[in-house]
Amino acid sequence: MMRTRPLKVALLGCGVVGSEVARIMTTHADDLAARIGAPVELAGVAVRRPSKVREGIDPDLVTTDATALVKRGDIDVVVEVIGGIEPARALITTAFEHGASVVSANKALLAQDGAALHAAAEQHGRDLYYEAAVAGAIPLIRPLRESLAGDKVNRVLGIVNGTTNFILDKMDSTGAGYQEALDEATALGYAEADPTADVEGFDAAAKAAILAGIAFHTRVRLDDVYREGMTEVTAADFASAKEMGCTIKLLAICERAGDGASVTARVHPAMIPLTHPLASVRGAYNAVFVESDASGQLMFYGPGAGGAPTASAVLGDLVAVCRNRLSGATGPGESAYAALPVSGMGEVVTRYHISLDVADKPGVLAQVATVFAEHGVSIDTVRQQGKDGEASLVVVTHRASDAALGGTVEALRKLDTVRGVASIMRVEGE
Repeated sequence: MMRTRPLKVALLGCGVVGSEVARIMTTHADDLAARIGAPVELAGVAVRRPSKVREGIDPDLVTTDATALVKRGDIDVVVEVIGGIEPARALITTAFEHGASVVSANKALLAQDGAALHAAAEQHGRDLYYEAAVAGAIPLIRPLRESLAGDKVNRVLGIVNGTTNFILDKMDSTGAGYQEALDEATALGYAEADPTADVEGFDAAAKAAILAGIAFHTRVRLDDVYREGMTEVTAADFASAKEMGCTIKLLAICERAGDGASVTARVHPAMIPLTHPLASVRGAYNAVFVESDASGQLMFYGPGAGGAPTASAVLGDLVAVCRNRLSGATGPGESAYAALPVSGMGEVVTRYHISLDVADKPGVLAQVATVFAEHGVSIDTVRQQGKDGEASLVVVTHRASDAALGGTVEALRKLDTVRGVASIMRVEGE
């Protein structure tokens, strides 16, 4: 039997995502009520600019006082889609203190203070759900947290930022340079006026921290994630990648060490074989590849951003939280029992693609090979092209640690025959 008294929802933020949440709550009200077992009612919408016309939203629900809204006491669920650290953190904490559960899409806050927010939710017996914080409409957090709860996840490898994937895809498919591809992404609305958070990897790093924490049952903060942007990727890098049968993606990579005693989380551009499923992810789409003991290899794919896709994930969490509210239960909270140490980038082992500008004369290759051998880095392939006394030397290594590779490059720079290091890129997905 359906309960007639509605569950009341407070919406914090009514931008691209928030307005879609409100629209879906209104247009799908009967379906949502049937799925939950009670109607849901939009009880208030906190915004910064109350004078703006918001189609489909009763102006009487709009307020600029978000704190008063979450303190009302009759609010069952607070949906936070304002982003940033403050005032979002204070508002979520206040919501818990006044009896509301929270659905959030705030990746930056969860990556920085997820442990404290989970503790506050547990203290007050409330839910904290955030499927929309990582990959838009793609179901990812719930499968990791629930569907794979009986499995051991060893690696999460993914494209979690649509803007960077659009730019790199354009560079790959058209031969465009970085700036040209960025300008097109901006014109089409895929890139913000200030794209720094995307192209420098901050957005993906926050998502990597969240994914690593859930996958490995270990607290991983944003500061634990190695981050490298993709602004230095060139058309020449793509040409080299194609010669290897690869393309280039900005990847978020979370993995256990070989002995299982530690974990790492990192974001950086990488060459990936065209045979890997992630290589075919085009445009602004996201995809995450999960490797686990029992399930093997799983891939989750779909639109990773945008108002409607992200709102879909928010509404999915809202339904789950409301069901819990009706039954007097709470869903899964933080699982950090493993408490594995988070290793630095120096301990990461992978393959490398190094392009060197060298003098075009006998003995250069022997000198370079000696430096690699002295640092314990095994060479897989070497390709050299020379003209007019200058040459390009491309070295692809077998698997080596980042620390060993760093020492190798430092020593190479000291050789008189090495004019410069044109590029260094990791090779993943093998």
